[in-house]
Amino acid sequence: MDLITKLAEERRERLAAQRKLELKQAELDAANRKIQKMSGMFNEQIANRRAEMARVLDENFRVKSDLTVANKRVRIAERRLWESIEAIEGGFAVYDQEDRLVIANTAYLEIFEGLEEIAPEVPYGRVVEILCEEGIVNPGGLSKDEWTSMMVDRWKDGARAPISIRTFDDRYFQLIDERGGDGETVSLAIDVTKSVIREEELKTARKIAEEANSAKSTFLANISHEIRTPMNGILGMSELLGETELAEDQELFTSTIRTSAEALLVIINDILDFSKIEAGKMVLKPEVFDLERCLQEILLLLLPTCRDKQIELEVDYDIFMPTRFFGDQGRFRQILTNLIGNAVKFTLEGQVTVRVTGIPNTDDGTCSLRLTVEDTGIGIPEDKTTQIFDEFTQADDAQSREFEGTGLGLAISRRLVKMMGGEIWVQSVEGEGTIFGISLELPIDEAYRTDPTHIPDTLGRALLFDPRGEFGGDLERLFAEFAIGFSAVEATPSLAAIPEGLWDVLLVPRGRGAEAGELFVQALRAQGDATPVVLIGKPPPGLRATQEPPPDTVPLDVPILRRALFEALHKVADILKRQEEVAAFGEDSEADQDAAFASGPDARAMRVLVAEDNQTNRLVIKKMLEDCDIELRCVENGAAALTAFEAETPDLIFMDVSMPVMDGQEAARQIRAMPGPGATVPIVAVTAHASPEDEAAILASGMTRFLTKPLQKAALLETIHRYAPSDIRRPLPPGTKTGFARAG
Repeated sequence: MDLITKLAEERRERLAAQRKLELKQAELDAANRKIQKMSGMFNEQIANRRAEMARVLDENFRVKSDLTVANKRVRIAERRLWESIEAIEGGFAVYDQEDRLVIANTAYLEIFEGLEEIAPEVPYGRVVEILCEEGIVNPGGLSKDEWTSMMVDRWKDGARAPISIRTFDDRYFQLIDERGGDGETVSLAIDVTKSVIREEELKTARKIAEEANSAKSTFLANISHEIRTPMNGILGMSELLGETELAEDQELFTSTIRTSAEALLVIINDILDFSKIEAGKMVLKPEVFDLERCLQEILLLLLPTCRDKQIELEVDYDIFMPTRFFGDQGRFRQILTNLIGNAVKFTLEGQVTVRVTGIPNTDDGTCSLRLTVEDTGIGIPEDKTTQIFDEFTQADDAQSREFEGTGLGLAISRRLVKMMGGEIWVQSVEGEGTIFGISLELPIDEAYRTDPTHIPDTLGRALLFDPRGEFGGDLERLFAEFAIGFSAVEATPSLAAIPEGLWDVLLVPRGRGAEAGELFVQALRAQGDATPVVLIGKPPPGLRATQEPPPDTVPLDVPILRRALFEALHKVADILKRQEEVAAFGEDSEADQDAAFASGPDARAMRVLVAEDNQTNRLVIKKMLEDCDIELRCVENGAAALTAFEAETPDLIFMDVSMPVMDGQEAARQIRAMPGPGATVPIVAVTAHASPEDEAAILASGMTRFLTKPLQKAALLETIHRYAPSDIRRPLPPGTKTGFARAG
């Protein structure tokens, strides 16, 4: 039996159990309604009879001549009242203002089995005592005195909430006591044994259903895990196989294996997620994430499919919106992948647009986010839109059945959005398209309330080579936001397209073979052009082993985000500034560098202190500087940096800005307050924050300058060269070129 069939059988069993549960619940509800109806009817009858008796007595006083007739009517009324009381299925009794028994029907007295003491005028408290003394009731976990006190206290309480009691023979009675306006109390004792038994049966059925559901979820989780392990092997090996030399047919076979395995893995993940949600084991893991980056990465994955189908895929992210939020990035990515992936899958022509808008709430630091995915696809029939979020469901028509899928994606997305406190909705017109929307509130990352938009004035014109048409639209919008002139050519990078001095920065996508951006930069530098170049994307596999990046280049990863582009352009501005310094003061030669430093056996190495809380970043810096002749010491926070500074005065400090215990700015202030070398030691900030406001705050804390992350080896070496004192051995390896003369 295959997995799908077994799932269907288990679903039918679960549905049958649910229907049985609903039937039993309906029977219990009907019994309760009958009890309430009878209680109201009896109260009404009593009220009517009292009114009739009052009228009879009044008539007796007013018309003595009709006394015989009045007495007859009274007897008839009493007889009817008593017959009505006796006809009541449950027990019925009336207690007077002194809580003494007035009347009781046979059903009420039956439980006392003919005890003579249970008669008119017996107090209610004594009735309760007799129930315990004679062993008529089962007090459960209470003692007889405790049970009696509880019942008496309840009687004295004006609310007198209904209560159920259990007799020695396992019968159950619900006691309903209502005090009337004249102080008398009407007491009903309704036999609910059948209802209790039904309820127990329902509980048993519910437990069995829950156990079956739990067993199903456990089975799904286990089988999904067991399948995932060999699937990872298939995917990994197919990827490695794809990197070898293959014939055209072999490439097709390998690609088909990988694509099919990825599709199967998606199905397995959907089933596993759904089983976790049903079992209540799905837990959100909030963290800071970049929503714009998340969207761009999803779109990059879907771009090849869109190109094959010749449909447009774009994102419209409100430029006034923050981009970094606090939430479960993995689950948010899963929701967006489901919605955008479905839109691409069901769109045969036209476009898919993702729109993100919202209103930041300054009071609580959240953002009311609204995200829509709009497509021009096949649409959803009106009568199917209410079912589209049900599990194992697709719009069931001939056209939609052409598209594969488990029917779990939207069901999982709805439950995940609900767990996040949001709502998901759909609007569609069959044959015209569909809009899926999400509305929810997400906390904004405090460190990124707004994105920087200021670029140094040295950057005025930028040229993009975009032969594949991948980046022009997004970059044009971003450069317009940065107020930088922007042009794009859809051609392979060409030296002839670069008039000298016209462009301040070139943007070149990385590629393979002859199209590799690094090769273009090498040719550019070979002819003496030093225009800064931003290399877009990751290096191709053949160039990843290159030890040094091309000179005066800045990497820019994809997807291209506002903050990443901002930081890259700031690095370009630093390159331009350094080039101006070289033009003004000249560049150190190898001989000049050797002559500028001490030599001999007594010459010491330069002492460099690095304060960085991230272990990976410390390792990167160590690897970048391992060939340098320096004494390198790394510490984890600002407080440790102060201790290290006092122990052995360094010649240069690289100080991370954001660190636990004590941040870099406070550490810099305290170092500057120290006597002696504390006032003059160069302190270089290392930070991911590069806005003008950040720069002003960093320099105001006493730091000398700052480098932006991710760090480049060339920038580290140039900084060491710039601030190296003259009484040390040359710190840089032989052959290392620096971009400008030392500070002195």
